Amino acid sequence: MKRPLAYITAAWSGDHNADAKQAAQYCRAVYDAGFSPLCPILYLPLFLNDAIPEEHKSGIDMGRDLLRRSHVLVVCGSDIDEDVKNDIAIAGRLNITATTLDGIMTVKTQGRAKTDA
Repeated sequence: MKRPLAYITAAWSGDHNADAKQAAQYCRAVYDAGFSPLCPILYLPLFLNDAIPEEHKSGIDMGRDLLRRSHVLVVCGSDIDEDVKNDIAIAGRLNITATTLDGIMTVKTQGRAKTDA
């Protein structure tokens, strides 16, 4: 079964190690919900230097391209920053559904039989 693409966004802390760990957890949850997660924060810092303006812009452009190809935008975490607001606005302009990680997980559990333990 082909999984729909889900772009992962969050208000990242700026600590690459902490952000990568959190992003991997978000991606796993989205994968478990039946989607193929796309999360630029996991791989772009491996080869782009954000301190170089041209590479910073390239990273933004690559992320936006991945968002355009996605079926859904998943907003993770409890904080909203300007980057997350921009992702939501772009998704809105492109008619891409935006939801939260909790929303994705709620949809995943719909229709499952409840068992009493």
